[in-house]
Amino acid sequence: MTVEMQGLARSVLRLAESSRQEVEVYTIKHRSLWVEVTDGKVETLREASQTGVGIRVIDHGRLGMAFTTRLDRESLRDAVQLAAANARSSAADEFNRLPDPKPVEPMELLDSRLAELPVDVKIDFAKEVENAARRYDPRVTKVRQASFGDGIYEIGIVNSRGVDVGYRGGYCSTSLLVVAEADGQAETGWSYDFSRTFEDLDPVRVGQEAAARAVEMLGAGSLATCRVPLILAPEVACEFLEVLGPALTAEAVQKGKSVFAGKLGEAVASTELTLIDSGLLPGGLATAPVDDEGVPSQETVVLEQGLLKTYLYNTYSAAKDGVQSTGNGVRPSFRGALTSGTRNFYVSPGRLSQTELMAQVERGLYVTNVMGMHTANPISGEFSVGAAGLWMENGRPVRPVRGIAIAGNLIDFLKRLVAVGSDLRFYGSVGSPTLVVEGITVSGE
Repeated sequence: MTVEMQGLARSVLRLAESSRQEVEVYTIKHRSLWVEVTDGKVETLREASQTGVGIRVIDHGRLGMAFTTRLDRESLRDAVQLAAANARSSAADEFNRLPDPKPVEPMELLDSRLAELPVDVKIDFAKEVENAARRYDPRVTKVRQASFGDGIYEIGIVNSRGVDVGYRGGYCSTSLLVVAEADGQAETGWSYDFSRTFEDLDPVRVGQEAAARAVEMLGAGSLATCRVPLILAPEVACEFLEVLGPALTAEAVQKGKSVFAGKLGEAVASTELTLIDSGLLPGGLATAPVDDEGVPSQETVVLEQGLLKTYLYNTYSAAKDGVQSTGNGVRPSFRGALTSGTRNFYVSPGRLSQTELMAQVERGLYVTNVMGMHTANPISGEFSVGAAGLWMENGRPVRPVRGIAIAGNLIDFLKRLVAVGSDLRFYGSVGSPTLVVEGITVSGE
């Protein structure tokens, strides 16, 4: 079935049919809603919609791009001509090319009910998230943000080599930030969840989780500097993955901007660690039949039991290395240049529950929050972050801890991984279970 944006992409491509250049048309229509509630009252209600067209032209290896949000024939023709003119004025690169067509399996990514939900239902959902947190513990005194958001999108990708794909999708999410207070101290707690379907979002679970995280940190103090095992909560492990993911793209490696450059085929992590990138993951936020240049999605094992098996490729970086694209061509928007990036990027789960992992740690730190992970150096792998969490003894939390720091090197950190939990959880398109890393220095008092 041809979707509307696929038809639009075809019509734009026809405007360039007389050209001898290679042409790609990317079209997207996106509608979103965002609701924020505080004290049972709507603070923000924002709806937005946009349709855009991005065009790439390759003229004897020279790449040009243009975009437009105006869909009349004249504006679309102008955008095609501008992309062609930009190509003529750019430097040639033999690896600039468009992908050839390949068979694509259709996917059903849109929950029809999501498109029909009244706004009042979405507002009530955000209110229930807030109420669940307040009911959890009387020490939860403030709600800074209870939110519900959703989006419905339609995408078309067509190129002059025969790629011709269109698909629709939708998603919804909720988040909550609360404050708990006791004995003159205030602590925050946050929780988030997303789903492809409205029915799978649980407002009570999200509300209670945010409240529990705030309450468990009340009375937190520092810690004497020590070298102990770290138990990383899934959301903290995901912050590490958000640094690792871009460094595992072939684009970063080819530009000399990755700690993994020159390490293909080497053991770069513990044998406990398997990292997967997938555009096919059921229910995944980044799941789609193709990537953003029309290459069929696939599942790629990037690290297998610590061994670096491959990098993540789009068509350009694959041509440079003489390999096939892994379906990792991504666009920040129809306005931006196509680059490479992760899709659904996650740690393959192990067999033990979080409780069972904790029971194996005699003394250690359960890390529930890190600050400054974005400052990690993707080239050297060096990082230094503030942290907070729960001090553990004999597998149980003893007291909350903050005002500490964790520093090290990402490769060394990955090699110190000793256990992987079964509790895989995604935060957006990045997912991890609980991880245990041994022999890490925690700087405190």
